[in-house]
Amino acid sequence: MEYAIRDVGPDDIPQIVEVEKRCFSLPWTAEQLAAQIKNAQHEFIAAISPDGTVLGYVGMMYVLDEGYISNVATDLPWRRQGIADALIGRLCAICEGLRLSFVSLEVRAGNAPAVALYEKHGFAPVGLRKNYYERPREDAVIMTKYF
Repeated sequence: MEYAIRDVGPDDIPQIVEVEKRCFSLPWTAEQLAAQIKNAQHEFIAAISPDGTVLGYVGMMYVLDEGYISNVATDLPWRRQGIADALIGRLCAICEGLRLSFVSLEVRAGNAPAVALYEKHGFAPVGLRKNYYERPREDAVIMTKYF
């Protein structure tokens, strides 16, 4: 599959809103997503096909030397093709370039494929947030990668 990873721009937000609706029970709004567009405190990258289709994306907020991944998604038709793997790899490289001490995220406790992906990139479980997710109610595992 051919795609490029690049910064998310305002024109990508409508597609990302639709991916959110397909992937999450409580999707982010266009306004919430647009607030993540790259600036002094955010990185927001996407895998884009040659025809301009958003295949997946990852967003991160950072403060000083701490990074917090806000959302990771691959649209349903494009899952299990290495897109999230490439996005997490690129984001980790960005974190190193920013000289962050760590980057952290929450993942549904029952999402074994996502947990395995994050572990592949050096994230390790460091805590649990009870009943963090809704629809369905589920704990979140806090995973962190230290640089």
